[in-house]
Amino acid sequence: MDSVAGLRSRLREFAAARDWEQYHTPRNLAMALSGEAGELIAELQWLDDDRIKAALAEGPLRERLADEAADVLLYLVRLADVCGIDVIDAAYAKIERNETRFPPTV
Repeated sequence: MDSVAGLRSRLREFAAARDWEQYHTPRNLAMALSGEAGELIAELQWLDDDRIKAALAEGPLRERLADEAADVLLYLVRLADVCGIDVIDAAYAKIERNETRFPPTV
C-alpha cells in the first residue's frame, strides 16, 4: 500500500501486535517524533550544503536520511491517528492558511 491510510492501518496493526497502544499516547508519540527529527538533523548538522550534495550522490547519506525520514513519518502518522487527525487534510488546510499569510512575491 502506498497511501497514508494504508500506512496508518499497518502502524495500528504493528502497535497492536506488540501491545504498544498503552505507550502510544499523544505526549509519548510527540516526544518520540521530536527525537527522530533530532536524529534526522544530526545526519546533516556539521555538513555544509556542498558536502551534503556530494554525500547524497555517494549514497550512504541518502540511506541514513531515508531511514530517519521514515522514522519521522511513521511517528507523525501514528501521532495523527491517535489524535484523530487526518494529516493530509490538515496539511492542505495549513497550505491554504499560509497562502493568505504569505502572499506570492511575484
